Amino acid sequence: MQIDDPQIRSALLDQVSFDDQGLVAAIAQDHRTNAVLMLAWMDREALDETLKTGQVVYYSRSRKSLWRKGETSGQTQTLIDVHLDCDRDAVLLSILQEGVACHTGRMSCFSWQARGGEWQATAPVMTDPNSLYGDGK
Repeated sequence: MQIDDPQIRSALLDQVSFDDQGLVAAIAQDHRTNAVLMLAWMDREALDETLKTGQVVYYSRSRKSLWRKGETSGQTQTLIDVHLDCDRDAVLLSILQEGVACHTGRMSCFSWQARGGEWQATAPVMTDPNSLYGDGK
């Protein structure tokens, strides 16, 4: 999904309730399986770039800059569709995931379950994080 017209993108972005830091929660969901892959943040520029290019771009709160998913790792996300929740403060991105979504090398960031008082990984590591990022981060 791409929206080439900047006026249409601007009108859509004006309807999003970004928080006091200028961010909106973004949930990435696999278009094929409906599995929830990750939660990240977008600012207006990241959401605009995502709508414009069809490649998912997030905002990194730690680096305070845009984070183009897959730029370092090659694990890209292609936008299929986007939904806005009823409060207009979260977006659901239906995406095609190339490779794994999680920096731990698992398909989903939601791969831990409460088991006997601790969180245990319930999904296998599919890709060595060091091969994705060089330092496992």
